[in-house]
Amino acid sequence: MNKTELKEFLDEKVVRYNNPDFIDSDPIQIPHLFSLKEDVEIAGFLAATIAWGNRKMIINNSHKMMSLMGNSPYDFVLNHTEEDLASFDGFVHRTFNAEDFKFFIQSLKNIYQNHGGLEAVLQPKGNADNYQHAIHHFKQVFFEILHQPRTLKHVSDPLKGSASKRINMFLRWMVRDNATGVDLGIWKKHSQANLHLPLDVHTGNVARKLRILTRKQNDWKAIQELDLTLRKFDKKDPVKYDFALFSLGVFEKF
Repeated sequence: MNKTELKEFLDEKVVRYNNPDFIDSDPIQIPHLFSLKEDVEIAGFLAATIAWGNRKMIINNSHKMMSLMGNSPYDFVLNHTEEDLASFDGFVHRTFNAEDFKFFIQSLKNIYQNHGGLEAVLQPKGNADNYQHAIHHFKQVFFEILHQPRTLKHVSDPLKGSASKRINMFLRWMVRDNATGVDLGIWKKHSQANLHLPLDVHTGNVARKLRILTRKQNDWKAIQELDLTLRKFDKKDPVKYDFALFSLGVFEKF
């Protein structure tokens, strides 16, 4: 396929998969449970944090996290007690355990009380047209309070080469606004033109088969390579192609 044919092919897949039916099988259903902005943000961030491995397990464990917070994430973050956090004991999702979960709640409280919330902390500074430094800054703020070294691995840093898949997915959920209602688009101070593809095994493999990605590693340099092509396909909404690449890999076994 030439570039025009490839764009048409991917645009067709976006139309097919970027619709509310996608929500039922995806962790994005978790923030969709809520209407209060801060509830949506916190639910989305926590669900995105554990979004690796079996998708059914991700969704089930995300629901458990919401339940442990009384299905009121923002109120829980601001007003939890040590006794409340003790109820997390026994929670585990792969390498993310109860101690990690407890720290995340404490750090989120610090972010909302002292830094203006998740939207403010992840806002790119100046004229930046990408989130590389914003995500790096976010990690610095997130771990400015006392923490265990083991928890550091659960927040990635693109300045250290990470593709930051889970944070980029969270950003897509919060920033991208579209008429189909899949992504939530509640962060109006951010620009969806600056978003990056949440690069994982599926999207990476499909992108290589379609020859829009040559880099073998799924890292930040691969993100930058994909940015160049996807922003040419749609400069206002480049990350919509996540629906095409991911679904080709997961649902169509492309």
